[in-house]
Amino acid sequence: MSELEKLFNWYIEHQAELVEKFDGRYIVIHDDAVVGNFESELEAYEFAKENCEPGKFMIQLVSPGTSNYTQTFHSRVVI
Repeated sequence: MSELEKLFNWYIEHQAELVEKFDGRYIVIHDDAVVGNFESELEAYEFAKENCEPGKFMIQLVSPGTSNYTQTFHSRVVI
């Protein structure tokens, strides 16, 4: 499992409690912990770039449900 998969799984496991604390904010996850929360994705990225090792952090918009981390694609292809 990659580092990003581990961090994403950690987010999913803790999503309910994170929504209570950080709903609508961007968080930086590093070493299975929230190390910062920000108004914008750019602020989160700037913080992570300066304070975390590349490939060892994840930036996530905190919100309830799955809409902030899933996408659905539709196709007209019939098989």
